[in-house]
Amino acid sequence: MPTVLIVDDDRDICSALKIYLSSEPYSILTAHDGLQALDILHREKIDLILMDIMMPKMDGITATAKLREEFNVPIILLTAKSEDGDKILGLNVGADDYITKPFNPAEVVARVRSQLRRYMFLGGQSVSPQRLRNGGIELDDNARQVFLDGEEVSLTPMEYGILKLFMETPGKVYSSMEIYEQVWKEKPLGNEGTVAVHIRHLREKIEIDPSSPRYIKVIWGQGYKMEKLS
Repeated sequence: MPTVLIVDDDRDICSALKIYLSSEPYSILTAHDGLQALDILHREKIDLILMDIMMPKMDGITATAKLREEFNVPIILLTAKSEDGDKILGLNVGADDYITKPFNPAEVVARVRSQLRRYMFLGGQSVSPQRLRNGGIELDDNARQVFLDGEEVSLTPMEYGILKLFMETPGKVYSSMEIYEQVWKEKPLGNEGTVAVHIRHLREKIEIDPSSPRYIKVIWGQGYKMEKLS
């Protein structure tokens, strides 16, 4: 399920946008300034951001520029008609689109759906460092290689995709359905059990003792997460 982050200091606007998007299968999070948005991006996997320009602490333009240093998640700016200059500036620093207030609910849904489709199905993925490290595991995404304590580990494409997902967001719990949707790029339709099989194989390759894993842990009743190690 895609996660949309709504960032606006006006709580009524946040509530209205949540209502507009309630007809879609989205998980919705909210923040009320750019600093909160940055904090959430570092803790949660976000698939799209709807962000107001005029906010306290950190405005939407500054937040967009900061986000673009680390993430490629689609950003749709929320602007007033009088903020034409800010719209252009926002697009120049990395925003993907903008919606002018007052909102047309149908337009909001259409713009969000369009950006998510492009991001999730046409190859857009969150920008991450080319080399990810956690404990003794190093993932070189440019070469699509994985090393465990300096030794290369051979992974299947799905094992690689699962490991990359976990290493991009250590500590985040994913259900089997979420893992399937993120890695296979389609709805599971009853195939969630496939995830457990691939994770078992992945553990056999990266864990010293797969029966007592150090990296990939089961969170009973919720799913899986990667333990963040130094």
